[in-house]
Amino acid sequence: MTSPVFRFVVLVLAWLPLAFAVWYVLAPVILFPAELIVHGVADFALRDLVSAIDSHGGVLTFVTSLRPGEATSGGTLSVDVNMLLYAFGLPLYVALVLAAREKPLWRPLVVGYAVMMPFIAWGVLADFLKNVAITAPPLVASQAGFGPRARDIIALAYQFGSLILPAVVPAVVWVLTHRAFLTRMRATHAAATTRGEH
Repeated sequence: MTSPVFRFVVLVLAWLPLAFAVWYVLAPVILFPAELIVHGVADFALRDLVSAIDSHGGVLTFVTSLRPGEATSGGTLSVDVNMLLYAFGLPLYVALVLAAREKPLWRPLVVGYAVMMPFIAWGVLADFLKNVAITAPPLVASQAGFGPRARDIIALAYQFGSLILPAVVPAVVWVLTHRAFLTRMRATHAAATTRGEH
């Protein structure tokens, strides 16, 4: 008899290609709430640094008030951030939800989508700040006005937002929204194991 865990994993792997395809093609629409959060934070907390944010595809271009190099006039620095780098947890989460087949499907999908948007925005903003405060040339980074402690916080936020949150958040949200499914799967697996031992 096929293990319920094995069947679930196969279903997740079957749904993943379609979930990633839809996510990639519809990224500008799917990620619009995260983009709104980025705009809101930039307008509120970074208005001296960010003069505009343009969107094209899944990429946000931050137009800054910083001058490239030693230039004091003519031209400003812009930073591109690919939102997809911080949103790959979305198709993974969708594949997990569809594979679990818990009714109604829309509820965990809506909850997961809403929960993940702020974390995607976190990754995008941390990427931007890392670019202007840490990886930019010293003459540019000095204009941003971040001290050593602020740069350390930005580096930590970037590492957390790029390496941990995109993978961990969807997994945690899925577990929290599918506790009954996991309980049933555990019971089914235990029963199958017991029968196998006899």
